[in-house]
Amino acid sequence: MKKSLLSSLLFLIYFIAFSQVKQLEKNQEAGKGNVSELDWLEGFWVGTGFGGECEEVWMPAVDGNMIGTFRFWSEGKLIFSEFMNIVQEGETFSLKLKHFNPDLSPWEEKEEWTTFRLVETAENTVYFHGLTMKREADEIRLWLALTENGERTIEELKYVKKEF
Repeated sequence: MKKSLLSSLLFLIYFIAFSQVKQLEKNQEAGKGNVSELDWLEGFWVGTGFGGECEEVWMPAVDGNMIGTFRFWSEGKLIFSEFMNIVQEGETFSLKLKHFNPDLSPWEEKEEWTTFRLVETAENTVYFHGLTMKREADEIRLWLALTENGERTIEELKYVKKEF
């Protein structure tokens, strides 16, 4: 009985986590939206994820670009940071980012970005292909689909809005 209950609980947790992240089908057009709809994302956010501590800062959109930064550290040591840009592209937008090691050496090549295409927006929520950001009051939760060695997992990050 306990094993059956535990299996059911694990399946439910797995289903809830995976249902938070949406994917575009192959050759499916990106969703429609405007960067200006993401003003709820602006601010300084502090929280946890990847087994350590995280911070994100999002500035107001200017000229169809919403710029953000991210840093992750564990046990007091910076592990990596990101430069992010949510870019208006016609009737849609995408999140483009670059990762950097603590010495600022990039993970991606000079002309390459990690790009998340828009699936859809909802109230205080944006669904990118493989990434969801959702705000509830002064908290934001992110769900990121990761694939390593052919195995897909969902990483959840939880943030609280802070003042600088």
